[in-house]
Amino acid sequence: MKKWTGRAAPLGAAYDGAGTNFALYSSVADRVELCLLDDRGRETRVELSEVDGFIWHAYLPGVGPGQRYGYRVHGPYDPARGDRCNPAKLLLDPYAKAVEGQADGHESLFGYPFADPDARNTLDSRAHAMLSVVADERFDWGDDRAPGHSYHESVIYEAHVRGLTMRHPSVPAELRGTYAGLAHPDVVDHLRRLGVTAVELMPVHQFVQDGHLLDRGLRNYWGYNTIGFFAPHNGYAATGGRGGQVAEFKSMVKALHTAGIEVILDVVYNHTAEGNHMGPTLSFRGIDNAAYYRLVDDDPAHYFDTTGTGNSLLMRSPHVLQMIMDSLRYWVTEMHVDGFRFDLAATLARQFHEVDRLSSFFDLVQQDPVVSQVKLIAEPWDVGEGGYQVGNFPPLWSEWNGRYRDTVRDFWRASDSTLPDLASRLTGSSDLYQDDSRRPRASVNFITCHDGFTLRDLVSYNDKHNDANGEGNQDGESTNRSWNCGAEGDTDDADVLTLRARQQRNLLTTLLLSQGVPMISHGDEFGRTQQGNNNAYCQDGELSWVDWDLDAERRGLLDFTSRLIALRREHPVFRRRRFLRGDPDGTGRGDAVWLTPGGRQMQEADWHRADAHAVALMLNGAAIAEPGPRGEQIVDDSFVLLLNSHWEPVDFVLPDRTFGESWKIIVDTAAEPDAADETEIKAGGTLPVPARTAVLLTRPYGHGGGLARRTSWLNPRRKRRP
Repeated sequence: MKKWTGRAAPLGAAYDGAGTNFALYSSVADRVELCLLDDRGRETRVELSEVDGFIWHAYLPGVGPGQRYGYRVHGPYDPARGDRCNPAKLLLDPYAKAVEGQADGHESLFGYPFADPDARNTLDSRAHAMLSVVADERFDWGDDRAPGHSYHESVIYEAHVRGLTMRHPSVPAELRGTYAGLAHPDVVDHLRRLGVTAVELMPVHQFVQDGHLLDRGLRNYWGYNTIGFFAPHNGYAATGGRGGQVAEFKSMVKALHTAGIEVILDVVYNHTAEGNHMGPTLSFRGIDNAAYYRLVDDDPAHYFDTTGTGNSLLMRSPHVLQMIMDSLRYWVTEMHVDGFRFDLAATLARQFHEVDRLSSFFDLVQQDPVVSQVKLIAEPWDVGEGGYQVGNFPPLWSEWNGRYRDTVRDFWRASDSTLPDLASRLTGSSDLYQDDSRRPRASVNFITCHDGFTLRDLVSYNDKHNDANGEGNQDGESTNRSWNCGAEGDTDDADVLTLRARQQRNLLTTLLLSQGVPMISHGDEFGRTQQGNNNAYCQDGELSWVDWDLDAERRGLLDFTSRLIALRREHPVFRRRRFLRGDPDGTGRGDAVWLTPGGRQMQEADWHRADAHAVALMLNGAAIAEPGPRGEQIVDDSFVLLLNSHWEPVDFVLPDRTFGESWKIIVDTAAEPDAADETEIKAGGTLPVPARTAVLLTRPYGHGGGLARRTSWLNPRRKRRP
């Protein structure tokens, strides 16, 4: 085989139409072998004799897409000093664009014999290792364009490639659970009709199945166990052949873009699948352990872990930072994704022990001409000391607002003393994000996500039911801020079922009418259940997969959710770019006024009544301060949102004529959609609001004239439920 000197850049395997350049970074290696594998698994070793700046490289003419390969790195093996080179292990390329196979947990994959953890394992791992594949990156993007939705216009839909499509009746069996299945016209049409602007895909970087789960007949369903930061997970590809997952992923992105839907990736740059010192040697550990991982300062045989997974990437290493930035740019420029949600993002800020808001990673993102232009969302915590960092990320970033989740859950289960926090959460969490550089878009509001109860389970279970995970129900969060509405789990009690349905509507109404960026977990729009399992990370089956067989109740919730999203889209008063100013002069002419059920403006004492469970918010569509995209004045209808989480009905007095002559109900979470009611309620009138109910009323701009909008379509027919 011919071997040319090649280049030190780019890292990875780069095919140019005539051959492939291979480049691998290792500062500790004495010798590096590139291993090419044929269809029978036979190995041809090519020594990389050229080294520039610790990058070992060569160019192989005639080698192209589909070629399987790996590396064997010769160097020191001294775990006490942090060195774990072992040429018996066939290693994945950290920059591989495609991966074939899956690690199977065989003893040969580990750096030590199972019988003697202190010894060096000389078993060859080739037959059990995952293989890097030279990818063909050519793809006809046609006229693909990023939808480019502004944050304040966004509604995010958290989804799992496999879970969303495995039970969809329109998706052919061979495409279910794949990128192609997610791109199926009926799946895309559901998302479009629902009205979401972006899908946030749970991890699609190549990940590893955990051996301890496989031993129990389970699988890593969520995928937070990355080993390849450039490769689409091969388990989600329907396409046959080597490297086909790359083109299939691109086709999925293109189909979603055509429907106006952005693609955001949930990415896991805080750790890898190699685990702690007892984990397998799959890639980074055997290439340059101390350069990639954060080791315990006075005990480099062990890993410093702030992720709860066994290891943390070394965020002060320039080569780790380069890899992360190269990966992010690749997914934007070559795969056309529109943004990222960073798992356990506080770990990315740990250059040393503490969380540093000004760490090198954030500096690199800030100045990067590609990555700085896409959506950047942090999960603003990790499990290390000082890891809860909600509200502390830099200006470019938005954050999953865990305090929003907790407050809204507490309010609707009628916890005491929730009103002050509720007011902040519904109006964009200015107490967390309002400074000279941040806006309501910093708050990604959510009530449920993949981690925890589904929306339906949140109102159906007081306690977690995780026995199927095989951990004695000890895993998962025990404090869920949930309420089962009077019965635990499945029931045929009609009153309980009615209340649960209403509570789901209450939570969705609150979420979609709050300032900030709303996020819905897949299937919550029509009542998906996991039977009380709040930690379904290992449940790759019908318990976690979305059930598309909808009865009348579930179809009704889907319709209700779609209409709420449409209401938000049509009315800028619900999606402000800047924080509300309130009514500081007390004239009632401000952009937002909080009112007691009695109709007067809230005073300090009202906020601090522990037993207060009802409040009203008036949003003035004539007082929107920020201009439109062309500098035009924005005006809208005005709305009053009545929230009663009390277990008793509450009479609300509507605002006086200062706020409008009359009001019309357009959302009533206690209403049946089968009885007409076009009654308008006069200013100052009294509206009885049933227990645990949200009601939204509107008046057209100009007190009934001017820029009136059609809003009665949201709930044109309403009849109180008993």
